[in-house]
Amino acid sequence: MQSGICTHHNSSPHPAIELAAKLPLHVPSRAMPPGSAPSRAALLASVGRLHIVAIAALGTFTFGWLFTGRYPWLLAAVTALDGFLVNLLNRVVDLAEDQQNAITGTDFVRAHRRAILAVGIATLLASFAIVHLVAPSITLLRLGAHALGIAYNWPLFPGARRIKQLYFWKNTASATGFMLTVFGYPLAFAADHGGLAPAVHALTILFAGLFFFTCELSYEVIYDLRDAPGDAREGVKTYPVVHGERGAGKIIDGLLAASMASLAIGYAAKVVPWRLLIMIAAPAIQLGLYKRAVRRGVTSADCVRLTWLGAGLLGVYHLWILAGLPGA
Repeated sequence: MQSGICTHHNSSPHPAIELAAKLPLHVPSRAMPPGSAPSRAALLASVGRLHIVAIAALGTFTFGWLFTGRYPWLLAAVTALDGFLVNLLNRVVDLAEDQQNAITGTDFVRAHRRAILAVGIATLLASFAIVHLVAPSITLLRLGAHALGIAYNWPLFPGARRIKQLYFWKNTASATGFMLTVFGYPLAFAADHGGLAPAVHALTILFAGLFFFTCELSYEVIYDLRDAPGDAREGVKTYPVVHGERGAGKIIDGLLAASMASLAIGYAAKVVPWRLLIMIAAPAIQLGLYKRAVRRGVTSADCVRLTWLGAGLLGVYHLWILAGLPGA
């Protein structure tokens, strides 16, 4: 999920800190088997959710290039920063669920939660000022993305509920956060810096958006399959919790089919170019791999591998383009 903290210019403690301070400090831990302690690299990757950061940054980089014909290095860096911060802060709020699901790094986050909150919020606030100086066109989108993150992570709704606990809205809000960065940043920036590439118009963006949105939602539900036991105990109404594994599987299948169909229909209608159509391979590959994981039980490692695979496919895509292979 993309989440974050918005700005408040006063001398009182930040509301995010006040709310987080009310969360239980002592979450029952699950003993790790001897020799299973993660390495420092694995700990950093898990705590910062670097696999999610990577796929978000590469998504901005890729669709920015597709829409404008220019490589958006700055926007990809901003997306990486936003992704790192929001996922780091999300770990602080998700301690109970993460402990239940034995997510790597949970003990570290619990031990350093106040420091993580303070450093994360300070870095985020400073980034708003710095990024606004060089890319003011994306400031409103960043504010919107982080405001959405607050509602997703912190109990601001009646009954001390979060968006994360709300059926349907949990996954929709998370995917919307990705859309704001991966699609919103490049499109807003392009409006002030050279416009769109030739032959890219509203329908191209629409079909590309349908492809990415539904594919990203499928990732969300796969992650929810992994987290179903802990989510059920914590009252998080995900699709697997409400509909069971089989029902969630049908939802994932439908999302991946819709993702592939979006590009195929757009290409048939001559509004999606070949260089975008070849991305249809990503949901097709994901379909096969996720089915294999479900047969033996989805694990955290499966989710991380699937996400790194998606990031890797985006990297290979750019190598394809640089090599001038068919469709480039």
